Amino acid sequence: MTSKPFVTLYDIRDATQSNGWIPSIWRIRLILNYKRLPYRTVWIDFPEIDRTMRSINAPYTSRRSDGRPVYTLPVIVDPIRSPAAPVVLSNASAIAEYLEVAYPARPLFPDGTKALQTLFVHYLQGDFSRPLLPIMVPLSHQRLPERSQAHFFNPGQAPHEPYPPGPSREQAWRAVRDNFDFLATVLDKNNGDDGDGDLVSGRDLTYSDFALCAILIWIEKVSPQEGWPRIKQWNNGRWNRLMDRCRDYMDIL
Repeated sequence: MTSKPFVTLYDIRDATQSNGWIPSIWRIRLILNYKRLPYRTVWIDFPEIDRTMRSINAPYTSRRSDGRPVYTLPVIVDPIRSPAAPVVLSNASAIAEYLEVAYPARPLFPDGTKALQTLFVHYLQGDFSRPLLPIMVPLSHQRLPERSQAHFFNPGQAPHEPYPPGPSREQAWRAVRDNFDFLATVLDKNNGDDGDGDLVSGRDLTYSDFALCAILIWIEKVSPQEGWPRIKQWNNGRWNRLMDRCRDYMDIL
């Protein structure tokens, strides 16, 4: 009896074995779970990315200054619609749009929202996340197996040193808090008229909610003693409520 095909999602192995913390990959995992698509996760180390992605003919995401291609995750392989010619995709935004078109049940892009959702996710990846990086990147680096740590940063880029406890670290967290406060103020405009201020759309879960939740998952997994205890209490607990709304879709298969 032939087994049913399933999507393969490539993710980075974690030294602690509590796998799965990269926000862009979590964004895709949440979508796969939400759309109830059969999939499996293949765990690889950073040094294996180039070789593995070449072996499956994955699209590269950029080129180095010398012209060599750069491969990044997430990457999916989808043989469900065409087992003889599986779809291989990289880049979280491209994957999300493909899954929405290929599997329109349980939609995440309500009609007329794709442009605004794309802009919102761009904001999350840029201005919103920027103050988090000096705190979260060193912590993320520490969670990798030793052989992966050297590949975490670009060639010639020095690893970030973690903020020591003290005024500089608290100043960094204040910058993070400012962005969360601003976003909470914007989302509060959804309250009333049957809207739900905990969700970007105001009513139902959308791609934007999963992109935001993926960042919260990163914080919860990588900074469970410091970062997540702070953030889940901010803005009257709204970020913890958003996580609760998404937890049904956080299984790692």
